[in-house]
Amino acid sequence: MEPSPTPRDPSAALPVVLVGGLHGDARRVAVTRLLRTVPGSLALHHDLSGATRSTVTRTVRDAGGLLGSGETPLVNDCACCALRADLVPELIRLADEGTCRLAVVELWDSVEPKSMAEVIAEHGAGRLRLSGVVTAVDPALVLPYLACGDDLTEAGLAAAASDMRTVADTWARQLEYAPLLALVEGPEPADETDHALLAQLHPTARQVRAADQEFARLATAGFDVEAAAARQNPATALLPQEADHGGVGTLVWRHRRPFHPERLYAALEELTCAAPRSRGRFWLADRPDALLTWDAAGGALCVENAGPWLASLPDAAWELAPATRRAAAALDWDPEFGDRVQHLVFTSPGLDTDGLRAVLASCLLTDEEYAAGRDAWRRLGSAFDDLLDPVS
Repeated sequence: MEPSPTPRDPSAALPVVLVGGLHGDARRVAVTRLLRTVPGSLALHHDLSGATRSTVTRTVRDAGGLLGSGETPLVNDCACCALRADLVPELIRLADEGTCRLAVVELWDSVEPKSMAEVIAEHGAGRLRLSGVVTAVDPALVLPYLACGDDLTEAGLAAAASDMRTVADTWARQLEYAPLLALVEGPEPADETDHALLAQLHPTARQVRAADQEFARLATAGFDVEAAAARQNPATALLPQEADHGGVGTLVWRHRRPFHPERLYAALEELTCAAPRSRGRFWLADRPDALLTWDAAGGALCVENAGPWLASLPDAAWELAPATRRAAAALDWDPEFGDRVQHLVFTSPGLDTDGLRAVLASCLLTDEEYAAGRDAWRRLGSAFDDLLDPVS
């Protein structure tokens, strides 16, 4: 019989690991592995599938099985809101009991780890220490999920009636936020293309098999919430580098000259469908002060205004910008355009890089249009008004 784990000092912060991802079977394997590896660990899970019945079911288990369950009501008709309201108090309760040495939060399928990580960091009140964020991945399912444009509602995974996310964009954010990917092979074996796609989508992530001995150590090695947010901030994101391996290509397209709004708008469908995943930042000639974000997955594109380019602000505003933003702007700085830049990244098996470059280049201002100057640029057709200035 194994000895009982040494109780944790109740005055010390409770280590917490988030394990998420739409690949449910892989996620459960990764959680079980942590429970079996770390003595005294407990897994907390909120099942949001009952949201249509206005309840969220919470379970707590250890390596031996279920220890208890309970229900919490919806908050503002939102299952994720109920999760946020219930998660931290439950974790603090475990921390105060002093018997749990590691809390493993198994996120429900469509819950994105970023929001939960920030809730724990903000409201842990010194009682909780976020020590890791993991996304569990079945490599053979990376492309099918990334190419799936179905709404979460259609897939039965929506966290609220107003949840407009798709399977593809949710999966992309889950995958790209976590610094550690736990690989779990499913019934369909992954091939070289699957692994190449995974590596190019998130090249800075550490990949480890959930069955490996080092998984628990890597999963609890620490996590920086602010650094993770900066990695996903469109103004500071460290986007993937150009690559061509295993039948998968990543094109990094950079240019200083602004896009012609009407020509780019006409090419949106072609560009969005050119790769299952594309992202980056860009600028339009008629909106020279706006840093615009490009976020496409599964054939659906989201374009948003992320605020001003630093070059459009008074010098005094630099001191108010985060250090990561100032550093990113300095790296991109151009004597004429400042930090304004077209920086778009496309990743796909069999990527037609030459065709993509040609389409993107055709959307830039011509020499004649460019020479006309900024006053003329602002008079170009505002084709993006419906996307960037929707009527409420």
